[in-house]
Amino acid sequence: MSAVVDRGVGKTTLTVTPEQMAQAEAVDPEGLQSLVPAELARILSTVVQIVADGGTVTIGAMPEELTTTSAADLLGVSRPTLMKLIREGRIPAHKVGTHTRLGASDVLAFKDRKREQQRAALQDLRDFEESEGLEY
Repeated sequence: MSAVVDRGVGKTTLTVTPEQMAQAEAVDPEGLQSLVPAELARILSTVVQIVADGGTVTIGAMPEELTTTSAADLLGVSRPTLMKLIREGRIPAHKVGTHTRLGASDVLAFKDRKREQQRAALQDLRDFEESEGLEY
């Protein structure tokens, strides 16, 4: 059985079979780099590994500049919260006429920083629980 491709409006869904997932585990990232540029090989290798592990991958294009609405959606915060972060200087933005725009790389960097802060906080909590002998 082959993969199922569902082409919707603005979205294509590719569903792979368990046999294809097993084949994905055998992909050699170094061999892939001889066929495509290194960065694309890295992305494809990551996608293949996630699929091999039974995960789901969503791939999409992102413009260089984002509206405040799309940036807020990407960060998982409300637009007013995003505007507060901009006013506080925690995430850079600029004006295009009367509209506020954010660089996609700035938004992704902020998202990465927030994720690292959350991971560190979780590790601190785990360390505290361990030091206090708490188990759940």
